[in-house]
Amino acid sequence: MPTSVRLDRDTEALLARLTHSRKETKSAVLRAALLRLADDDAGQGGEGPYALISDLVGIARGGPQDLARHHKQAFREMLVRPPSP
Repeated sequence: MPTSVRLDRDTEALLARLTHSRKETKSAVLRAALLRLADDDAGQGGEGPYALISDLVGIARGGPQDLARHHKQAFREMLVRPPSP
């Protein structure tokens, strides 16, 4: 099905470089890009930045219980504390 897409000069130049280096048509390169974008969205669950770090959330243990409320003070103390060897 024919589709029309408007591109700025830089994007058109990028598309031209990709078609040349991959020895493919513009349509093939654009199809591949759309499929990859769709795969990326499906892999992230479409949840945005949280999905990228979801495996890290909740793995840290310890530390002060009130760090969220006193983060500025803790950071200030960390800056004035001499580095440990």
